[in-house]
Amino acid sequence: MKKIVLVSGLIAGIILTSVMAVSTAVCYTTNQYEGNMVLGYASMILAFSLIFVGVKNFRDNYNNRVISFGKAFKIGLYITLIASTMYVLSWLVEYYFFIPDFMEKYIAHAVNQAKIEGASQLELDKKAAEFSDYKEMYKTPVGVILLTYLEVLPVGLLISLICALLLKRKNQPGQAA
Repeated sequence: MKKIVLVSGLIAGIILTSVMAVSTAVCYTTNQYEGNMVLGYASMILAFSLIFVGVKNFRDNYNNRVISFGKAFKIGLYITLIASTMYVLSWLVEYYFFIPDFMEKYIAHAVNQAKIEGASQLELDKKAAEFSDYKEMYKTPVGVILLTYLEVLPVGLLISLICALLLKRKNQPGQAA
């Protein structure tokens, strides 16, 4: 199980961090964020599809084609934690060493986009207050880590849950229940 979790988690992490690095560079230099968010979440789904591969591989090749929901979810959780941690560590390096003003640029873009879309002054004030909280959290590495985990971890947990439900099998095919 350890080898499957490690290999699947590392590959998923490489996918996540590679797409993040490229898309962040593109959005940071072009000030275009919307398409990159879609790309980012699509890459998360692609990367976390390795949870399905890892759980199925363990079930079919190492566990006599039997796996409980709990064991399948645990494998998915470990893969998610490895990939998410790689994502968070990569973002920390990217943010602190290459783009320390990312949050300011992103907030300015989001507020400007809201203005373009016709938001009222009340809505703009509300959005500014919301971003102020995020900006405050981004002042410490712990805040950056927490917000970055919150970006990626729920996707992996959801896919782990779905895979565990789809792949659980109590007995071998052809055996009576």
